[in-house]
Amino acid sequence: MKIVADSCCDITVEDEKKFDIKIVPLTLYLGDESFVDDNTLDLEGFKQKMSLYKERIRSACPSPGEYKEAFLNNERTFCITLSTNLSGSYNSAILGKEMAEEEGGRVEVIDSKSASAAEALIAYELIDQIKEGLSYEEIKANILEFVKNMKTYFVLENLDNLMKNGRLNKITGKIITALHVSPIMGADDEGNIKLYNYGRTKKQIIEKMVNMVKDGKEAKETFKLVIAHNNNIELAEKLQLALNEVFSSIIIKIVPTRGISSMYADNKGLIIAF
Repeated sequence: MKIVADSCCDITVEDEKKFDIKIVPLTLYLGDESFVDDNTLDLEGFKQKMSLYKERIRSACPSPGEYKEAFLNNERTFCITLSTNLSGSYNSAILGKEMAEEEGGRVEVIDSKSASAAEALIAYELIDQIKEGLSYEEIKANILEFVKNMKTYFVLENLDNLMKNGRLNKITGKIITALHVSPIMGADDEGNIKLYNYGRTKKQIIEKMVNMVKDGKEAKETFKLVIAHNNNIELAEKLQLALNEVFSSIIIKIVPTRGISSMYADNKGLIIAF
């Protein structure tokens, strides 16, 4: 069984190679200049250019043909995409699935109803279930239930890119900016972005994010949690320590954001999924 994902899946490059995961890249645009979000992208150079760019930034999802190519030659494929409410990636993958299945493939396209750390979390869950030797149909049923119960939260220091690209209501963004707080947002049940909480200091942010995890998980429960960060390993590691103090059987993976997640999370952004 093969795992395919769009490039908003912030799984590490090492794990991408280790588990033979196929990443289908989005394309990022700063004006007329385009950047393919794959492992050849000069991510730090792109971030520097983005920080100097004042106009609306944008991205384009992979084409159905690119998805079809990723699905071919696989007997059974699981494909993880961005929330359908945030990108056309899911619909493009569905078209790619239809083309691939005409040639004998079997593809399950999974709408993450989220992004970034959540897509990586789904990938790690698929890896574990495949390792367990479960059947394709068993994994398909399990993973759809897993996504239904998954939670994603993120904290950003800069909301400009989200507002400029219509991912966040401009009035809400301006109010948050005026209050000089760091918003803790997340995906709602439909994959839209929603404001959940806020903090004024890093200590408050960590405490509130830990409490948000506590709202959904028991202290002795075994579960995975992914922390994705854009140039913010310090906050990611402090959050990891705080979570380990509360949850005795938590499995935490810290990953850096790829291009598309870095584009919208901006510098110092941090995303968790569990």
